[in-house]
This record gives sequence, C-alpha cells and structure tokens, in this order.
Amino acid sequence: MSLVVANLSGGYGQQNVLQDVSFELASGEVMALIGLNGSGKSTTINHLIGLLAPTRGQITLNGVTLTANPIAYKQQIAYIPEQPVIYPELTVKQHIQLVIDTYGLDNTNAWLRAKELLQLFRLDKKEQWYPTHFSKGMRQKLMIVMAFTLDAKLYIIDEPFLGLDVVAVDHLLTLMADKKAAGASLLVTTHMVEKLDNLADTFVYLDQGKVTSQGKLVDYVDPREAH
Repeated sequence: MSLVVANLSGGYGQQNVLQDVSFELASGEVMALIGLNGSGKSTTINHLIGLLAPTRGQITLNGVTLTANPIAYKQQIAYIPEQPVIYPELTVKQHIQLVIDTYGLDNTNAWLRAKELLQLFRLDKKEQWYPTHFSKGMRQKLMIVMAFTLDAKLYIIDEPFLGLDVVAVDHLLTLMADKKAAGASLLVTTHMVEKLDNLADTFVYLDQGKVTSQGKLVDYVDPREAH
C-alpha cells in the first residue's frame, strides 16, 4: 500500500475542518478526491504535503510517516497546486533547476526529461523567460513540467484541468497514465470528474470535512444527481 490516511482530523488553528478522514491509495492507482468548494479537499492536501499538522490521526506513505521522518516522506511526493507557485526572480530554467537541486536528482538525466516536457508543452523556447509574465495556463504547464521531471512515488495534483487548453489536458492525462503504469500513485482533486473516467480507479467524496462515500470510480454517483 502506498498512501494510508487513518482517522485524520485537523485544520487551521483550533478549528478542525477534517473529521476522521480515512482512505488508502495503492501503488499504481489513481484516486479522484471529490467534493464541493469548502468540503475539505484543499485542507486534506495541505495535511498530505505537510503544510498543516493533524490534531489527530496518521499519514503514512510507503511505510514512512510524516511525523517520524518528514524529509523522507516529502521526498516521495510531487505536488502540482491549483494556483501555480512562481518565484519572480527566477527564469523557467532556474525553476526547473531548483527542483532538480532540491530533490538531489542526477542533473544530466533530469534535464533530458525536463527538455522533453518543455517541448511537449511548448515551453522549450522560453527557458530564459520569467514566468511571472506568463498566462495562468502557461504557469500551470511549468508546474506540470517541474513535477513530472521528478520520479515521485506519489503525485498530488490539485484541479489540474482549470486553465489548460485541450491539447495540454491530453498531454497531462497521458503523463498521468504513464506514471500510473510505472507504479506511482496519483491523487487528483477535480470538479471535472469526467476527465478521469478512463484513468482513475477509485474516488473519495468529502462533505463538510467528512468522507461520505468512497469506492471504485465507475460506481461514483454525483450526490446532487442522486435524488
């Protein structure tokens, strides 16, 4: 089992947004994390990547707990946020180099991979550009390039389809399928569940910080359409 979330409760300050959230994501599987705005999806992600500390419960990734060994835990994760995180003083190339250095990757092999991704998303002629001047979609593509340059065990992707053109969406879905086939786990939050119909294996539905349903994605029924 890759990711195990057990009885996770937590939130911001003294306010518990999440209440006993539990789910498991196996290696080589894609899970859709679904819910309306304010349901707790972003809070769950912030706990999974270590930005928030749980008030109760445990998060384990391939036998490593976030509390016992945060560095070894975080080294297994690649994260694509909904809102791209851009450093105004860095070029596209420097953003990628920062990821390579941070994760201690082999520079030559990592750049071979990064160059392929830059070309795929039509950023190969913009390595010396500063992405603060990019559109939201182009910044999102840079986040994708940075994340998939890594050979991570777990990819956490937050609302990846918003702002991307249809060609980029197809490329992203292919990359996700490739990582799934290679044995990685992928957790994807999205309001566009239909995009994952041919890729995701399971789903977890959050409502007001609680898991109200989970199972195989083929069995998912939108609660708004269930009545």
